[in-house]
Parts: sequence; structure tokens; C-alpha cells
Amino acid sequence: MADLRYIEGYPEYMYELIKVIEKTRSKRKDYVPKQMTMEEREEVLKVHPDFASGGKRKIKIGVNKGDTAPFEVADLLEAYPLIDEGDVDIKKPDYDVDIMIIGGGLAGTTAGIWANIKGIPRERILLVNKLRHGDCNSIMAEGGTQAADRENDSPVIHFIDAIGGGHFTNKPDVLKSLVTDGPLVMEWLEELGALFDRNKDGTFVERWGGGTCRKRMHACKDYTGLEEFRVIKDEFQSRKIPTIEHKPVIELLTEDGRVTGAILANIETSEYQIVKAKTTIIATGGFGRLHIRGFPTTNHYGATFDGAVIAYRAGAKLRDTDTVQYHPTGAVFPPQIVGHLLTEKLRSMGAQPVNIKGEAFVFPLEPRDVEASAIIRECYVKNNGISTPAGLKGVWLDIPLIDVKNGKGTIDNAFPGMKRMFGRFDIDIAKNPVLIFPTLHYQNGGIETDPWGKTTLEGLWVAGEASGGVHGKNRLMGNSTLDCIVFGRKAGISTAEYIKSSKGGGKLTLKHLERYIKSLKEAEIPPERKTPILLPDYRGKKALARSIKIF
Repeated sequence: MADLRYIEGYPEYMYELIKVIEKTRSKRKDYVPKQMTMEEREEVLKVHPDFASGGKRKIKIGVNKGDTAPFEVADLLEAYPLIDEGDVDIKKPDYDVDIMIIGGGLAGTTAGIWANIKGIPRERILLVNKLRHGDCNSIMAEGGTQAADRENDSPVIHFIDAIGGGHFTNKPDVLKSLVTDGPLVMEWLEELGALFDRNKDGTFVERWGGGTCRKRMHACKDYTGLEEFRVIKDEFQSRKIPTIEHKPVIELLTEDGRVTGAILANIETSEYQIVKAKTTIIATGGFGRLHIRGFPTTNHYGATFDGAVIAYRAGAKLRDTDTVQYHPTGAVFPPQIVGHLLTEKLRSMGAQPVNIKGEAFVFPLEPRDVEASAIIRECYVKNNGISTPAGLKGVWLDIPLIDVKNGKGTIDNAFPGMKRMFGRFDIDIAKNPVLIFPTLHYQNGGIETDPWGKTTLEGLWVAGEASGGVHGKNRLMGNSTLDCIVFGRKAGISTAEYIKSSKGGGKLTLKHLERYIKSLKEAEIPPERKTPILLPDYRGKKALARSIKIF
């Protein structure tokens, strides 16, 4: 674009396009596109990145050999360890505990609390963090948490919504565990003091989520995860459970298929420490910072697939490695916030995706993979998107429609974080639409577990986004924070019961690495490839936000 004069945060040419949106707003106020039929959903999903050509291959080694995964995921699984056995003396542990928790987000922090509640002394629990306690995707969750606690709702209906959204590939017993415990954990959060949005009569404000047939979304403005983590971390700290920060786990220790501990690396000095643990809970979150297919991401800096990598090398089974969730509404302008999340709650309260012609082209609350696909199709197949000065494409999210439908001031009250984020760039979301495009958001698959978070390896549990099975091929809004708290709680309880009924523990060895390295050599994997990568490296590379190649 030759003319890049800016008016209130937008290039002048965009304001000419915004006028089209304003002209059609009154017509769209009472118009909502119909939900797609199953056949229409299947058709639009053909443009979803999961189904686009290229970008994936078969895993060559390990328990999931032959399964399909994105190149970025397969490369991390097929890699050599960061250490050799001679680099560290694993026979002299620096810590000896009953329960080691790897990761300090909602899932890991909840697990520590419930292990302590169930009788494990706090000094026998150790929570280990790669960064700081609370540097996680959990605190970035905006829209809400699902829980079937209304008279017209039930865990059965929640189950049906979630398994349909997951394309009927969810692990049924694990999903049943999620939805059954939903009301229980909401009650627990309320007891801890979480300040959820409420009606004048004191009842929860509950809203729609994409792919649901009931209103069951509990929220605190547009920073729900942060509020939930606030009260859970307060409870954790009041119990004085030991934590370690800035020391990522780079390898598990095992004996004959049982996980017995882990190796920590000081992120600043690279010094190693050894933890001996009778049980281990992996709660390391997702893989957004792998930037699969070059997509920008909503994820925090440490989301690099560490937990799955070290568990897989030790022999844990993964599932649904072929599927990735792209949130439909990531910011695509201004360039400073490309990929940042614009919560689904915006659409549940009336905001509409609108193309360059001013048309509302998709039902706003389709399941996330369907909604994202419809936006991709509008931009790159139908050519009805809007180009940014950086060369990206997007469609409008007509946020001002929320105030039109619900009354002036609704946006200011419900979305203070969003208003502040765009306000930094002189864009008032109560007056103007914003540009959006799908952004890499969630790791649908992960380490397979049973309904209590136990993996296929003795002594190893998983909770939160690092796990696989509960969401199938696609997660519904509000089931992620619920997943973290439900299975954090269950993993804490389950490990505590395991400690009481079993001696646990074992020798500290790296025998599993010997077998894995042999497989790597047989598959002719280059020895230069080493994992976990711990932190993403952006030095000297083209901005990832501009390198989406599949379109």
C-alpha cells in the first residue's frame, strides 16, 4: 500500500474498509448466519492446516512409530538427549521426594495442593519450573471455564458437546472424568475466592461457547485463567510447598520401565541437579512456540513440548499427535500483537467475523476448527480478506456490535484486558472492528493417560495440556482450564494414594536413553539434532508472523 497514513491506529485505507462494516452493521444486528450442517463442516475443514498438504510425516522411532505428526513435533521426538551419561552423577540425588511436579501452571500447582490435602507432607512434594512459577499458558486463558452446573444442563450434555467437537476421537473414560468433575472444581474455585462474573442475584453469569448447546462458560471478565491461577497459587504458597524456578527438566530417570526421578539443568549456569522421586507428574503445557507451519501463537515463551519429549524417550505412549488447534481469532493487526488471543467470549456476546464486503459469512460459534477453517477459506480461497501493510490477511471481527446488542458499556465492562491491549495502539474496540486470523493455540494431543492422569509408564502421571485423549482432535472453548484443574486435582490425589499403598521409587538410571539412542542411530537421525529445546530461538530469523507458507 502506498498510502500508509494512520488515523487512530489504522492505516487510512483500512478506515475506508471499516466504513463498509459500519454501513452493514444495522442489518447484521439481528442476523446470524446458520450453523453449518455436518456435511458443510466436513467440506470447510478441507482447508484446515491439519488437512492441508505437506507439513507432516510419519514418526520413525519409539512407541508411536508410524503415527503421523507435524514435522516440528516429529523432529523433536526423533532427537538425541542434551546430555551424555557421563556428564552428570545420577547416583547422588540433590533432592529425594515422594512427588515431583514438572511445571507450575494451573495443572501442576493444583496437583501439589491436592497431594498435600490427601496427606503427603509438603516437604515431600517438589514443584519444578522451567521459568518462574506461573509462567504458563494458564494465566493467558481469557474466555472462561466450562462446567455443567445449571438445572437445564448436565455432565452428560457436556460430554456430548465435547465428544462431538472432538470428532468422536476423545478417550471416553477420560472425557467422562472431565465433565463429571466440572461442577466440583467450580465450587472449589469459589471457596478459594475466585471472583467470577455474577448476576445481580449472585448466580454465575454463564455464556455460550463454540460447539455447545448450553450456556456453561464461567468467566472473570477476559482474564479468567489469571484469576483462577491467582487463588490456586495463593493456596499453594500458603501451604509452603517447595518450588524450584529456572531449572527445566531435561531428562527423566528410570528403572525397568518405572520413572524414578529427573535431571534438572540450571537455565543460567547449565549446572545439573538430580531429583529422586517415587512419583512424577508432568504438567509442562503445550507446544505453541514450535510455530507449527509457521503460524504465530498465543502461547507463552516456554511452550516447547518438553514434557512429551522426555516422556516419549522414557517409553510413554502419545496419542493424537497429528492434530493442532488454531484459535479462530488471533490478532493480525497491528503487527506488534500478531497472534495474540482475542477470546471466543467476544463472539459469544455478539461480535461477528465479517469479510471485506461487510458480510457475516460464518456462524460465530462453530467448533474452533470449523470456525478457523471458514476464516482461512474466506481469506485465501474466496479472496474476501483484508491485507495488512505487513502482507498478512485477515477478516474483521466486528466487536462494536456487542454494545449494539447488549447496551453501551458492555465492552468496557466485559473486556478490559482486550480494550487495554488495543488501546496501546490507539484502536478503540468499542468503536472499530479489529482484524483477525487463526493463530496456533493448543496442543490437542499429548501423553496418553487414564482418567486419573496415570500414563503407560509406572510412576508417571500427566495433567493439563501435555496430556492427550480428553479433547480428541479438537478442543472446545473452556475445556482447557477445566482440564488443568480437574486432572491436576486427580493426579495429586492419585499420586498421594499410590505413595501410601506402595513403596515406589527405585534406582536412578538412564538405561532408556541407551535404547533410544540405538533406535536413533538405526534410523539415521542426525546427531546434531538435540532436545528438549527448552526455549525458542528467534535470532537472525525472518519474523515468524510473516512466514505462514501453506496458503
